[in-house]
Amino acid sequence: MSRVINTDGPGKRRNQLMRTSAEMLRRLSQKSAIDDESKDMFALLIFSLREIEEGIDESALAWEKRDYWMKAEEFRQRWQWAGLMAGELEVLVMQNEWGRVPQFMVKLFPYFADVKITKFTRKEEAWQGCYNKLISERR
Repeated sequence: MSRVINTDGPGKRRNQLMRTSAEMLRRLSQKSAIDDESKDMFALLIFSLREIEEGIDESALAWEKRDYWMKAEEFRQRWQWAGLMAGELEVLVMQNEWGRVPQFMVKLFPYFADVKITKFTRKEEAWQGCYNKLISERR
């Protein structure tokens, strides 16, 4: 019997979500005003950051299974920002504090500095309706 290899692990999903988030930041930085599409993009960014946070524990548990406790804890510390930023951005979006969003984006950009985007690969369908989905979570 051969070994089953899962090619869609937490690291791969995290890289895809980082790419999606970086593309949203790039697209949002090119916009001059907050419109409905911008709100959808911010909501997708929140969902992506949340999903990154959810995958961190899964990755850290793999290290813990091998008794690499320090490495697991360092990993959690290194990625702690994702959940914090998702929460902070969600507060700004839900309270319609769009004037504070540019300052927030400046804080977020360094985390995506190593993600190189030469071409946009995410389609509009990825973020369409995300804002309504985010709003409906609050009801």
